Amino acid sequence: MSYAYVGCRSTELRNARGKGLRVFEINDRTGEWKEIQTLKTLDNPSYQCMDLEEKYLYSVHGDFTQVSSYRIKEDHTLEHINTIDTVDGRNPVFITPDKTNQYLLVATLQGGRVYVIKRNDDGSLGDIVFVHFAPGIKEGSHSFAHQCIWDQTQTYLFVVYQGRDQGYGQVKVLKFNAEDGSLTQTDEFKARKGAEPRHIAIHPNNKWAYLINEWGNTMEYFAFDPETGKLTPRQYLPTLPETYTGDGQASASLLNQDGSILIGSNRMHESIVLYRVNQDTGYISTLGWYPTLGLTPRFMTFNKDYSKFYVANEDSDTIVEFTLDAARGQMYYTGNIIHTESPVCIVFKD
Repeated sequence: MSYAYVGCRSTELRNARGKGLRVFEINDRTGEWKEIQTLKTLDNPSYQCMDLEEKYLYSVHGDFTQVSSYRIKEDHTLEHINTIDTVDGRNPVFITPDKTNQYLLVATLQGGRVYVIKRNDDGSLGDIVFVHFAPGIKEGSHSFAHQCIWDQTQTYLFVVYQGRDQGYGQVKVLKFNAEDGSLTQTDEFKARKGAEPRHIAIHPNNKWAYLINEWGNTMEYFAFDPETGKLTPRQYLPTLPETYTGDGQASASLLNQDGSILIGSNRMHESIVLYRVNQDTGYISTLGWYPTLGLTPRFMTFNKDYSKFYVANEDSDTIVEFTLDAARGQMYYTGNIIHTESPVCIVFKD
């Protein structure tokens, strides 16, 4: 058996239907998902991660300012430990542990800040030990942090920011000091005006990075120097077909296990786009588009062994299962659809 922890949106403001953090038991032989818990939480337990030992789950509360911790019990259900308030970190959207398992790093969209939070031995959330703030264009404004994700060595943190007419659409590279939890900037890349960077994926070789731009509906390839922490832009490609004339909102960027296939998701077009990654140069070429079989594909991920690929369709209340054939560069729908309200994140555990 394996297990899936599904975050959701739950507020009327978001037109959401979520009930709380939901835990599923997965029959690895048949592929069946069975709900074993729906834990009522504070609103919008939207994005989550586990600690490195997979004993605890951490969840941010989107649109608000709180972050919560949960114990994963022997039966794999969740028990709330504590909740902290970042105060100025409105709308936390991403959370990740550091490689020492001492800290959790949280990106806050409307807060414009990345928080470094101490993780206590009992799994509870401790003090905020460092805050990185990204100012906006005018005094008193800020840029909008949408993701904070590690390079493969977990030495550098990539923080993706949107401008939203107040700040700068950009990617900052920050070097992490595990001794005190501090972050020091090594580079920044300013995006094209109106592109609105959203998520970035780091190649397994730690030398290439792929940024998806929400409003630009583009995928951008960078060379990354892990010695200096510097990014160099190399290529843009669209995330939408040239024959599609409607609106789009690109959402997520993801690589398969060996980095040979790059995956992007498109809201409004309700599609997944696949790219082939040239393993010698890092440049990408478009392979094709696949329907998500649902509405608003906000999140996508592989399971632990990369045998299955899942798309969370927020507005159709579905998680849709696919397989990826990297050699052929094709995706296949398995026939498995999991029904759960307003899903926006999935974390897997063996």
